Amino acid sequence: MRTRKIKLMNLTSLARVSSLSTAFASRTLHRSITCRPISCSSVSHAPTSLKPKPPLFLRPLTFTATLSDLQKWQNWAKTLASSVGSSFTDLDNGPDSENLHRELNWLIEDALENPKSLLTLDDSKRDTVLQLRADLDELYSLWKQRIEKRKPFQYIVGCEHWRDLVLSVEEGVLIPRPETELIIDLVDDAIKQNQELKEGLWADLGTGSGAIAIGIGRILGDFGRVIATDLSPIAVQVASFNVNRYNLQDKISVKQGSWFDPLMEFEGRVAGIVSNPPYIPSGHIRGLQAEVGRHEPILALDGGEDGMSDLLHLCNGAALMLKPGGFFAFETNGEDQCLFLVDHMKTVHHNSFYNLKIIPDFAGIKRFVTGIRS
Repeated sequence: MRTRKIKLMNLTSLARVSSLSTAFASRTLHRSITCRPISCSSVSHAPTSLKPKPPLFLRPLTFTATLSDLQKWQNWAKTLASSVGSSFTDLDNGPDSENLHRELNWLIEDALENPKSLLTLDDSKRDTVLQLRADLDELYSLWKQRIEKRKPFQYIVGCEHWRDLVLSVEEGVLIPRPETELIIDLVDDAIKQNQELKEGLWADLGTGSGAIAIGIGRILGDFGRVIATDLSPIAVQVASFNVNRYNLQDKISVKQGSWFDPLMEFEGRVAGIVSNPPYIPSGHIRGLQAEVGRHEPILALDGGEDGMSDLLHLCNGAALMLKPGGFFAFETNGEDQCLFLVDHMKTVHHNSFYNLKIIPDFAGIKRFVTGIRS
């Protein structure tokens, strides 16, 4: 299976600018503890009726176009990509022309039955008819959206390659990042150290596309089960689509609700809790790469004034929901947030957790906080 390396902001650049002063952190800590219940009863658990769109590569080959017309589209698309140069990179660390040309090749791979035909058929076969998963009008529209509106490539083709998975994504659902893949390895390590965790209930809170839940479900194999929650009805439907596609519907339940809301009946009995929550400070949202700030769901990005609101809520909930020996892993915006979470758990929940660790991501940035319930 091919791997796509797409230049999409991984949110790590913000880790260096979200520092917390002691005084400000104290105000945040007080606000989080006193003002937010673990359960948010105003949110419905029943997903609305929304049907996710299948990724481009899974659509049937119901359209045709001549080689000549496809080559005209391809040349137009190449010209549009070349016109970008380094302007997006200079503006907000967006993709340059080289990256866009690579994405165009991937779009062709997903859209055509035989993408190599654009390279191997000579001009004498310009009238050859090729099978497509989208008509030419849509291909023109999709590439214009990619360049002119800075729509993420993952939303253009409707999927993201993550670990060894190909996950459906669409606007309204956060695109899973490479650094988040490490959560699956952290869970795998925790289970190897305590096999009892493999037979328990795991929770992926704010599941988005369902990436983490699916990764954990595959680790559990014939044991245990996973509940994946998300406030967004679109995310619930997309995650359900991905779970079904990997035939894990008997292992993973996807529920709509706010964080721990769908889990309250399991208080004190959860084996593991993982989450990649919103952690970007509200004031930094406008400075994000256009692909992120304009198109990805603010609900999945904005972590409040200092980016800590949801992370602190998750820490407080983990103390309530995890069983003794239960494991948690939370992704953060970087070292400052990691240090603050560990301090919060040691002071506010000083008898609740042990073996607290800060784990770096693939780039060496301190990214994850893990621990065990006492």
